[in-house]
Amino acid sequence: MPKKIVITGNHAAAYACKSVGVEVVAAYPITPQSPVVEKISEFVEAGEMKKFNTQFVCVESEQSAISGVIAASATGCRVFTASSANGLAYMFELLCWAAGSRLPVVMCIAMRGLGAPWTVWTDHQDAFSVRDVGFMQQFVESNQEIYDTVLMSYRIAEDPRVYLPSFVSYDGYILSHTMMPVQIEDDDKVAEFLPALKPHTDLTNMGTRPGLNPVTPPDLTIRPEGNTPGYYEFRYSMQKAHENAFEVIEEAAKDFARIFGRSYGNGIYKAYKADDAEILIFAVASVASESRGVVDRLREEGLKIGLISLKLFRPFPVKHLREAFSQANLVVVFDRDIGYGHEGILAYELKAALYPAEHRPIIRGFIVGLGGRDITPEDLIGGVKKAISEKDDRNVQMATHTDFIGLKLEQLGFTKGGD
Repeated sequence: MPKKIVITGNHAAAYACKSVGVEVVAAYPITPQSPVVEKISEFVEAGEMKKFNTQFVCVESEQSAISGVIAASATGCRVFTASSANGLAYMFELLCWAAGSRLPVVMCIAMRGLGAPWTVWTDHQDAFSVRDVGFMQQFVESNQEIYDTVLMSYRIAEDPRVYLPSFVSYDGYILSHTMMPVQIEDDDKVAEFLPALKPHTDLTNMGTRPGLNPVTPPDLTIRPEGNTPGYYEFRYSMQKAHENAFEVIEEAAKDFARIFGRSYGNGIYKAYKADDAEILIFAVASVASESRGVVDRLREEGLKIGLISLKLFRPFPVKHLREAFSQANLVVVFDRDIGYGHEGILAYELKAALYPAEHRPIIRGFIVGLGGRDITPEDLIGGVKKAISEKDDRNVQMATHTDFIGLKLEQLGFTKGGD
């Protein structure tokens, strides 16, 4: 029977793995992700995942963890792992292998700032740093959404039109260690939503397959292709799979809402008070959550303002965002990350997406909350009002600097000018 329990975000991810019947988990601890895999190990030890014959593999590093789930996925198993920050960075090479092999690995990122200097507190730099390895990527705002998005990620990743791995990214501590009510669904309803995995490769039958990822030549004329298409064609196939994913994601979102009664918009973004908005905030995860109250407060002041909370970051939903921002005059982007030497990553991704659009709003970006720095409603309201006051200033629009909110530069002995 379905049940509602009060659990942390990390444990919500673990319960989702139990619900979908993950068969292999390879794990290495890192703060703030560790309780995800610790809880799964408790399920396995207690025999609660016995019907799936779940194997929990303790490994010696994050690179070994992703290697383990790649190998298990290649043999046809449903797999899971999780990491954060520098542990995620240690996986980088093998993340590319998981995507390039078109394996439906699902992985949680309990987001945390990357060292150095060392921090265990949240920001989004680690998740955005792996945006181009080939994984799909979704961001969430609550513990219930963690559980639900893990379920949806398996449905999407394992669809034959996609066959791509997927990240589910949520804020360290803000969600990973905070307790909220979460509905854990009945196994039969989960099975109705998530079909059995039908892997596209099976290394257990070596009589019919020569292996996974043998070296491919750069020129197709060198040898017959067989089971080893050329590298260039393989990359084309991955790109088309990302493009196919939009349809699959929207289908999954509709089915999820029908079966479980919970909805996350179209599965691509969540709009809040956006229908008549002339100003829109654009953000993900914890920043989007904080922005909802800001929208309410500014509405009370008479501003026609709303929020677009981006759920799907890869593939980047250009078409959907052009529609979402088609009526706005000003977009205020709050990034809990930075593309060093440029600006916030969400800000420049959105600018690129909207550049060819018939209607192009002014886009103003701000950096907030790096390394776990508190983001207050006053910070966000200040950013919105600054963007409004400078909306028509061409010099501001052409400026090459990036605005940081909540700095305490005097503690380091220099000013905003970098003196």
